[in-house]
Amino acid sequence: MSTENLKEGDPLIAPSTTDHPLYDSVVEACKTVYDPEIPVNIYDLGLIYTIDISDENAVRIVMTLTAPGCPVAGEMPGWVADAVEPLPGVKQVDVEMTFQPQWGMDMMSEEARLELGFI
Repeated sequence: MSTENLKEGDPLIAPSTTDHPLYDSVVEACKTVYDPEIPVNIYDLGLIYTIDISDENAVRIVMTLTAPGCPVAGEMPGWVADAVEPLPGVKQVDVEMTFQPQWGMDMMSEEARLELGFI
């Protein structure tokens, strides 16, 4: 989702399809992917912005990186797709990269902050 299409009042991060039966499995699959420079999975780091699952079980994931110049920027979406695609019931996976809004440490889960010594 690009920011040009946002209407006033729209959230910067689109809501996830949390009530879909596949949602928890997709989250768990995302938690198997790690940023190579940080010993915390990308979900707890807050890099997964949106998990949108259609009625046809097509999964669209909008994610970011800790920094636009991240050395694995070109590879990370593929790692996420490779983790989610094999899940039973998933028809297809589309991983989209965004830098709006920019990632910040406040997006990390409490577990991630604890793991990295910020708490």
